[in-house]
Amino acid sequence: MSDRLRPHHVAVIASDYPRSKHFYTEVLGMSVIAETYREARQSWKLDLGMEGGVQIELFTFPNAPARPTRPEAQGLRHLAFAVDDLDAWCARLQEHGVEVEPVRVDEFTNARFTFFQDPDGLPLELYETS
Repeated sequence: MSDRLRPHHVAVIASDYPRSKHFYTEVLGMSVIAETYREARQSWKLDLGMEGGVQIELFTFPNAPARPTRPEAQGLRHLAFAVDDLDAWCARLQEHGVEVEPVRVDEFTNARFTFFQDPDGLPLELYETS
């Protein structure tokens, strides 16, 4: 048994299930592991897979409150994805009509990165690792 922590999943609550499903599967290219409608909760749960085994759990709930502020509210600040080619990913997002902030360089690592948002305004980051 390993005593190391490693990421398993990140849960995201969406306001518009079809729109967010399209964004995470078609725009970001995540694969569908399982899709379940939970009648008792009037809620969808979509399990999405990424390379390395980390998953996104995409939920909907009736009347879920909006995110209070972004991105500097207490709690999860943003979700970052490692990419090999930042420019290609920026172009892909822009082809899908997703606004991408100007690319910046991390002053400590010299890695290039940028931010964009999911359909509900959740701050997402692309971080170039190669």
